[in-house]
Amino acid sequence: MTPYKLLTRLLSYSWIYWPGFVIAFVAMLIVAITEAAFPAMMKPLLDRGFQGATSFQVWWVPTAVLLIFLVRGSANFLVGYTMQWVANNVLRDLRRAMFEKLLCLPSTFFDKSTSGQLISKMIVEIHMVLLAVTNVVTVMVRDSLILMGLLAWLFWLNWKLTLIVLILLPFLALLSYRFSTRMREISKKFMTATGDMTTSIEEAIAGNRVIKVFGGEGYETKRFELVNSLYRRQAMRLAVAQSLQSPLTQLLASLAVAAILTIALVQSRSGAATVGDFVSFITAMLMMFGPLRHLTDVNSQMQRGLVAAESIFSLIDEKTELDSGQKVLDRVIGKINFQKVSFSYTGRDTPAIDRLTLDIEAGTTVAFVGPSGSGKTTLISLLLRLYERTGGQILIDDIPIEEISLRSLRAQFAVVSQDVILFNDTIESNIAYGRDDVAEAKLWEAIRAADLEKLILELPKGLQTIVGDRGVRLSGGQRQRIAIARAVIKDAPILILDEATSALDGASESRVKYALDKLRTERTTLVIAHRLSTVLNADNIVVMERGRAVQVGRHADLLLSNGLYRELYSELTKKQSREITDGYR
Repeated sequence: MTPYKLLTRLLSYSWIYWPGFVIAFVAMLIVAITEAAFPAMMKPLLDRGFQGATSFQVWWVPTAVLLIFLVRGSANFLVGYTMQWVANNVLRDLRRAMFEKLLCLPSTFFDKSTSGQLISKMIVEIHMVLLAVTNVVTVMVRDSLILMGLLAWLFWLNWKLTLIVLILLPFLALLSYRFSTRMREISKKFMTATGDMTTSIEEAIAGNRVIKVFGGEGYETKRFELVNSLYRRQAMRLAVAQSLQSPLTQLLASLAVAAILTIALVQSRSGAATVGDFVSFITAMLMMFGPLRHLTDVNSQMQRGLVAAESIFSLIDEKTELDSGQKVLDRVIGKINFQKVSFSYTGRDTPAIDRLTLDIEAGTTVAFVGPSGSGKTTLISLLLRLYERTGGQILIDDIPIEEISLRSLRAQFAVVSQDVILFNDTIESNIAYGRDDVAEAKLWEAIRAADLEKLILELPKGLQTIVGDRGVRLSGGQRQRIAIARAVIKDAPILILDEATSALDGASESRVKYALDKLRTERTTLVIAHRLSTVLNADNIVVMERGRAVQVGRHADLLLSNGLYRELYSELTKKQSREITDGYR
């Protein structure tokens, strides 16, 4: 995206707050006028005040100085306040747009993006956009107006000398263009290094227990040092590019100053200019150095802001989940059909699901077993449309799932997973997640069904207890029981259990299994099983291998046939026998 298009799009977010821009522009105009007023005051002060003219009123000098600085200070405050008001509103709108986009991006996007890079976009890069909206716009408009005001005064005083100043402008513009191209290139690499550093820090925080247990402190330190060194290198390249532009600009400006001083002195000796003219001209010209330096310095901020804006808009422009379905279902019966379904992950030649056909009757419990990587979890992901199948068709109650809106489709499912996701919120909010209308009686019914009542009553804050980041303040079993209570609250017609009792102790497991048995009543239940002992009573067991359903049947029937299930069950039996034997030793 070109710089012009980026600026135009960025301003489209800003322009809805146009009253702030109007107030800021008027204030900047006042600043520019007061800036030019100071050198303009020098001419009568030197020509008349220091010449002892009786008509010259001395009192107006301190009055004018105080008035100029009071007006300019008030106007600068107004500029700063209004531009911050605009910028922070834009920042809020951009973050909202980014966050809303994150919530509706497909799973494939998160497969190829790191959380650290996304966090960097939301916090670091968007802050650079904030600088582009405030500092860059403020400096470019205000200092350009100041330069125009000072140039107007210079033209009025001596247009011939002013032409020498104007000759400088094309060279400054060329210099700025060269640096802009270089700055954008360096800024992109700096943004990437920032994202890599955020990723490294985020992983170290999230995996701190694994690092400690496996003694990975040294390895992680070396890994971070590589990222940190790259970040420093890119930051120094950025600093060099920023630091070079201002001295080169001032060198060019000094050539113009030298030429003007020489010509002005010649004119003064010939009587073509008064002392007031000379001092006023030199003062105004020297006052132009500040705005010129600001304009050259702000170029680096602008380029970094444009690079950050490009990164942010690339996220906002990402394609959302395909939601072409128009049908909104109340509550399905729970009949599911897979018809020659196929799916392959990006970058893999072997299909994860290979022309799988399977019929699941409403109200039945179906377990999926098989070796790791056989496609059990992938099949459920396709059913939930977390991924889009590459072939075949999936139907619920004889309706293709593509014809059902995503919200309506996913409302039909409740999931209890081994990998429980809890939010840094209260126990109550985590149980009632996604629902605002849960009655207290229903909430406690779900709590009792998940064997959580005793735990909650023992906690000082009860349901208002904060569970911590990812539920870190709770045990694995407690987190899993909260997930079960969440499923009870949702009361969906199709239940998905992914080793839902794996983290529970024996006593809790028996109670929760009883609760899950009640929950499965009159529901279609899909069980992803890693332990065969959890699927013995399933209505049907689907044995998967390499993305195919190689066997389907009840436990007893599958044991009689000479197939993969029998091999898996035999291995499980041997393992349990060894564990019992080792326990007696």
